[in-house]
Amino acid sequence: MPLTLDTNILVRLATRDDPVQAEAALRVLRAADRLVIPLPVWCELARVPLRGYRHSAKQVAHAIGTLMDVEQVVCDREAVRAGLAMLAAGADFADGVIARAGVQMGADAMLTFDRTAAARPSSVLGLKAVVPPGEET
Repeated sequence: MPLTLDTNILVRLATRDDPVQAEAALRVLRAADRLVIPLPVWCELARVPLRGYRHSAKQVAHAIGTLMDVEQVVCDREAVRAGLAMLAAGADFADGVIARAGVQMGADAMLTFDRTAAARPSSVLGLKAVVPPGEET
């Protein structure tokens, strides 16, 4: 049976903060032939362990990369890789996903107030980041 996964299932498995729920989820996941993980789930998965559980960006990136490589996982791998590139560059995973979507939809630049994202080279984002005039400093 194909399943779409919610973030709380993946966080529970990654953190094991509730072993009973983690094992219950694992039993169901093992029986699934396809695990669909939408982009918002990846974005939440990158944020929750960093903020709520104080995992390092390296730990989060490793967990996401490992999960993405699972054969049964269905996702936009290019967008996840873009998120991982941003995370590795010290910015938000979601900024990479947003930039990737922008490139796919024909954008040349991303308008943002996020100076961290804007400071990243276009090779990481896949497009140029622009801060509105007067907000550059």
